[in-house]
Amino acid sequence: MRIIGLDPGLQRTGWGVIEAVGSRLVPVANGVVTSNAADELSLRLRHIFEGVQAVLATYAPDAAAVEETFVNKNPSSTLKLGQVRGVVLLAPSLAGLSVAEYTPNHIKKSVVGAGHADKGQIHHMVKVLLPTVQVNGADAADALAVAICHAHHAASDRALARGLMLAGARR
Repeated sequence: MRIIGLDPGLQRTGWGVIEAVGSRLVPVANGVVTSNAADELSLRLRHIFEGVQAVLATYAPDAAAVEETFVNKNPSSTLKLGQVRGVVLLAPSLAGLSVAEYTPNHIKKSVVGAGHADKGQIHHMVKVLLPTVQVNGADAADALAVAICHAHHAASDRALARGLMLAGARR
């Protein structure tokens, strides 16, 4: 299964594509969609949306996962980030993909084992879990962590479904 992880940001939206082959994770590509701070918000959102669409078209993932927004101290920044998340959620949805959402603590716990891990620990574990990856920046590393989190949960969901089907077949 090919998965795209997305880490929304108004300046930089990170993206990371991985391939989950059984329990093995293989990096495909990663990068960042940027927007110009001097542009009006609507143009910045359009640029992020079109950038994510281009990544989706290029790498054709089977599923998408997006980091949920955390509320920060600045209400204006939180609202803008929410708008970015909206376009980041919309792009894969329009491409026909299911889109999972994970909180930052859930992603950290899935990748590092601790819900309050710092960015350095996350980036280190991304490189451990994807040893051949060439990470294209901190935002791309965060997006790869989102994809890894989804790969772990999708594998668990598939195993649970198989177990339920087998249990049902035995009855």
